[in-house]
Order: sequence, then C-alpha cells, then structure tokens
Amino acid sequence: MAAWERVVAVARVSGQVVALPSAVTACMEHVGADGLGISGITLGEIRTVVYAADERSHRLEDAQLVSGEGPCTDAYRKRRMVEADVQSASGQWPVFTRTAGELGIRRVVAVPLLVGGGVPVGAVDVYHTTSVPLGPAARKLLVAYARILALLTLDFQPALIGWEQAAPETGPVGYPPVVHQAAGTAAEDGNVTVAEALARMRAHAFSHQQLLKDVARDILAGRLRLEDDQDTPD
Repeated sequence: MAAWERVVAVARVSGQVVALPSAVTACMEHVGADGLGISGITLGEIRTVVYAADERSHRLEDAQLVSGEGPCTDAYRKRRMVEADVQSASGQWPVFTRTAGELGIRRVVAVPLLVGGGVPVGAVDVYHTTSVPLGPAARKLLVAYARILALLTLDFQPALIGWEQAAPETGPVGYPPVVHQAAGTAAEDGNVTVAEALARMRAHAFSHQQLLKDVARDILAGRLRLEDDQDTPD
C-alpha cells in the first residue's frame, strides 16, 4: 500500500480527518518506528517541536532544541536524509545521543521536510530501539512519508513557510518565542546578558531533564529564578 493510501486508511479507521496525527501513525506503523518527532523551523532560525508521537519522542526533539545539535539540524541544513547509530554518533551529537541512549533509542533517521521547489520547513526524526539500518525500500518509503508530512505540517503550522529558508547554510539557532521571552526576563533578573540567560536555561533543562519550554514557562510564572540555581553556569 502506498504511503498516501496508508495515511487515508489510518484516518478512516480512527474516525479522523487526514491530518498530521494520522500521517504520523501511518508512517510509524509502515516503517516500523518506535518513535517519531517533527521539528519546524521558521525563517531558518526559530525551531519548535511541531509534533511528537509520544512523550519519549518529545523529549528527544527537545534535546535537540536544548543542545542545538542532532540529526534534525543536519537533515535540515544538508537537505538530505541523515541516518545514524546513536552510540557511534556520540562524538558528533554528545548531548542528543546521551538523551537518546538513556531513553532506549539505538538508531535515528532524520529526513528534511521540503515544500515547493525544495524549501525546507523542518525535519522529521524517526526513532528505533534497535540498531538495524533501514533497507533501500524502507528509506524510499520514509522519503515518501516525509513529503506528506511536510504538507500536513504546514497545514498544522502555516507560519513555518518563509522563502528566506530557501538556502540554509547553517543550522537553526533560534528558539520559540516563549523561550526568548523567558531569557529576557532571566537576563534582567540576574543582571546578565540574554545569551548567558539562554545558556543557563539550557543547562537547567538538561540537568533537571526538563523540556526547555517548561523551564521558560516556570521563569515567566515566577516559579524559577536561575540566579538561585546551583546547576547553571556562573
């Protein structure tokens, strides 16, 4: 069954319309994935977790956002599939691979989400608990799903599109608006630069195994003051 037909069938069985959730479910079942996450990138700078199949997948996507490294960034920047054994990639993506290993992930495949004439709007990460590489048929199938997911991701978050994204030369370094807002607040409260506040937020998220956006929300709500945090860098 072709990828699109599988998506339609999954939506019909679940009583849903064809949308991102049904496409993610179809993709995972079809390629035998143990997790899947989608990160969107706005104007080549601001990256956000658009969708995650489960909590583990969300933590894996957020680990890439916190660290600024990982297969999502490489697939987006290079505009090609990136497949890696987690253990072998520890030198390339130390923070991401540590999180992946702790969560039982052994292999990851990232595919850029391209629309129009090849404009990148993000990447899909497919996670596996075994280290077996994808075969040619599975790789071809995943690329087909990436085309579908790209369009449905735009339908899910239309603001992702921007023609300035047409020629990315470096990986995305930005964060969702809530993170920038919190960094500004933390910088003012701690009398430090915004860059230092962001570094402290990332350190706190990593050391406490929290999502970066949750750290940001705690700061904005007054529940967290980074200058009182012993785990963040001085």
